[in-house]
Amino acid sequence: QVQLVESGGGLVQPGGSLRLSCAASGSIGSIVAMGWYRQAPGKQRELAAWITSGGNAVNADSVKGRFTIPRDNAKNTVYLQMNSLKPEDTAVYYCNSLPTIKNYWGQGTQVTVSS
Repeated sequence: QVQLVESGGGLVQPGGSLRLSCAASGSIGSIVAMGWYRQAPGKQRELAAWITSGGNAVNADSVKGRFTIPRDNAKNTVYLQMNSLKPEDTAVYYCNSLPTIKNYWGQGTQVTVSS
């Protein structure tokens, strides 16, 4: 069974960049779509960006033009490149399939955007 491990979070100033990684213990090539989700304090988890196995990527309106979601099937890894970060991007970021699979949820990685 695939396990997903997120990494790359941290503290960054507004306008800065971070690159998150989602490493899978098994092959993600058969997973139709992979997504990055985020949950801010006191808010529901939301889907920020996703990418299909064919490489078609879609971003939520809140991150459009700032985030990209490269996918490397050979390395079984999905990334989230975050640029022009804003304080409202502060959240715990998770990766999962789309639709989500309960057993795929990992610990997430904290991203804090603050001066």
